[in-house]
Amino acid sequence: MTNEEYLAMAAADREARLQWWHEARFGMFVHWGLYAQLGRHEWVMNRERIPLAEYEKLADSWKPKERPAREWAQLAKAAGQKYMVMTTKHHEGFCLWDTQQTDYNAVKRGPGRDLVREYVEACREFGLKIGFYYSLIDWHHPDGALCAKDEAARRRFLDFTQGCVRELMTNYGHIDILWYDVSWPLPDAEAWEAYKMNAMVRALQPHIIINNRAKLPEDFGTPEEHVTAAEPGRAWEACMTFNGSWGYFPTAIDWRSVREVLGMLRTATAGGGNLLLNIGPAPDGSVPPEATERLLPVGKWLAKNGEAVYGQVDRVQGKLEWLPTGNWTLKGNTAYYWCSRWPGTELAIGGLRTKLRRASYLIGGAEIPFTQTENRLVLHGLPPHNPDDIASVTVLKLEFEEEPKQVLGAGYVVLE
Repeated sequence: MTNEEYLAMAAADREARLQWWHEARFGMFVHWGLYAQLGRHEWVMNRERIPLAEYEKLADSWKPKERPAREWAQLAKAAGQKYMVMTTKHHEGFCLWDTQQTDYNAVKRGPGRDLVREYVEACREFGLKIGFYYSLIDWHHPDGALCAKDEAARRRFLDFTQGCVRELMTNYGHIDILWYDVSWPLPDAEAWEAYKMNAMVRALQPHIIINNRAKLPEDFGTPEEHVTAAEPGRAWEACMTFNGSWGYFPTAIDWRSVREVLGMLRTATAGGGNLLLNIGPAPDGSVPPEATERLLPVGKWLAKNGEAVYGQVDRVQGKLEWLPTGNWTLKGNTAYYWCSRWPGTELAIGGLRTKLRRASYLIGGAEIPFTQTENRLVLHGLPPHNPDDIASVTVLKLEFEEEPKQVLGAGYVVLE
């Protein structure tokens, strides 16, 4: 198969393979590895220049509790997340599964068991789609850096990499997502043999979706630490930390609030994208309490307001605009106004060019009286305070006669 033939094959049924993922909208990222024992970020080996012989000792001292992945999956389900992605191997090079490529793995070292298998079983138990993260960069493999300068080293490292990926795609049944990371030090897809590797992946898992971090655009883009929509027609997923660190970092204090998580989710939804929100479990696998304290309310809110998030949505850009009191998501002729700064008993929305048919609260469906003129829609009889008791984000459902259009210019002033 030529590179061009591979790209055509991968594109042929892309939308069908992506459909569940678009509708799922919200996933849990899990970064868990040896670095959790140090609790100073997943890049601690590199940033602190810890000698390899010293760092390797963490492989024997790591003793997770029994089946912690059930705790993650149960929390993801309660949080309204529909899929998970776990680090099977991070940059440190330690493999969390029963690999034949290296003895530096969870079965032959401290944990003494296949942590990837436990994760897969937990996802299936709680009805979550399954994603595998795999780091191409490897600080432990002797050819991990040398491969950029020595052809024999490159061949050995690619054989290792392809062997690892093949095992992950072969040993655990149906896998939904392959999430590559950091394609250092090789410069391009040819050097990585990414076409060949991904063709092998698709032969083993024809339904799988693959991200864009192996030097090929593949199925979806991955903006990191910013929720920014890709160009129209391009699937995307914002991957975000909860506290500025992907790995366990118990002294980190800047945890995102429930309202901030909902704001990121709304932005992703409005842009036709997904949100992949990370937790970094403790060494024993426990979820940091700060994450649980925020994810459970998010799940309660989504259980009531999920209509504005899940399923097929339309991009808001070019159709609806921001307001000081909130912002939008959109499905066809129905716009959902996420009112996060309550205006009091009346809400005015300017610039709507489309006739409103019905206004209601998303929760309960009670109608809201309104008046509409050419440039102004006013909703009347609202309660004096935001009725949402979870995050003070109330969703108002506005059903229009056709797809809504809002026009607000920075220099526009009503003269009459």
